[in-house]
Amino acid sequence: MKAVLISPEKELILSDIPAPEAQEGQIIIDVRAAGVNRADLLQVDGLYPSPPGWPDRPGLECAGTVYAAPGSSRFRPGDRVCALLGGGGYAQQVAVPEELVMPMPENTSFTEAAALPEVFATAMLNLVKIGDLQPGNTLFMQAGASGLGLAVIQLAKLLGARVVTTVSSEVKAQAARAAGADVIINRKTMNVPEELKKYPLDVAVDCAAGEILGECLEAMNRGGKWIVIATLGGTESKVSLRTFMAKHISLIGSTLRSRSDQEKGEILRLLEKKVWPEISRGRVKPVIDRVFPVHEAGNAHKVLRDQNNAGKVILTFPLCP
Repeated sequence: MKAVLISPEKELILSDIPAPEAQEGQIIIDVRAAGVNRADLLQVDGLYPSPPGWPDRPGLECAGTVYAAPGSSRFRPGDRVCALLGGGGYAQQVAVPEELVMPMPENTSFTEAAALPEVFATAMLNLVKIGDLQPGNTLFMQAGASGLGLAVIQLAKLLGARVVTTVSSEVKAQAARAAGADVIINRKTMNVPEELKKYPLDVAVDCAAGEILGECLEAMNRGGKWIVIATLGGTESKVSLRTFMAKHISLIGSTLRSRSDQEKGEILRLLEKKVWPEISRGRVKPVIDRVFPVHEAGNAHKVLRDQNNAGKVILTFPLCP
């Protein structure tokens, strides 16, 4: 089969490799589309390897049809599914533990379904399981026009929260606004920590962190939760411990990829129950910036590296059987 490999020069090369063989409890999926995520860029850079047991290749989510499944599985060959992966999604076929596979929401294409698992699982993990976001709370989401940001905004609105977010351009502001953001801060023209003080926060999902994190904590309500999921803005910040303690703030580090299949499966079942019906009804939407054929994976990565996307970037697989 064809799969995208990482060359010693850190380039993405479409290559021939053996097709996967299913282990006990695994499903084989014929991939029709795969989502591109910033974690994939880190993996190409040698900074974020796949968890044990997964192919050391990029690709954290896919959509396609079931090629083979155990007899006891709820899935059958030909079923339209999407899946959360630990790696290896840029390939014609993937082998996936059944608990990480979901039926595609009704009324979605393969391209749309491939945009769902990673970002909505991350949103569900951090808003519900960790953040305990409640109706009437105020949520802060950094990078609101990213694929993840748009998923977080939509889920937060579904949960009844007010959403404050940052963007870097008017085009991205429009995307965040369309997803339901209530307050939009242009980080290039406005002072983010000062603006946040106008909107006391209960939960923050922060993919930037960096120097301003400590200043932003001043905007938290008592008992607020600031959840750091990535450090695109830098790995160091100065935090006032007085503010931290006086407000009883929880500063939490969170990643999805390193969690157990069982824990990921629990999150995916919540998505199926709570979010998939809303996607089928059109109340929640996968937002796709652009689509590339798999042999242009390098160009897809460049879009994310240049931060030129407002929504998800997707790879398609015309070569699949």
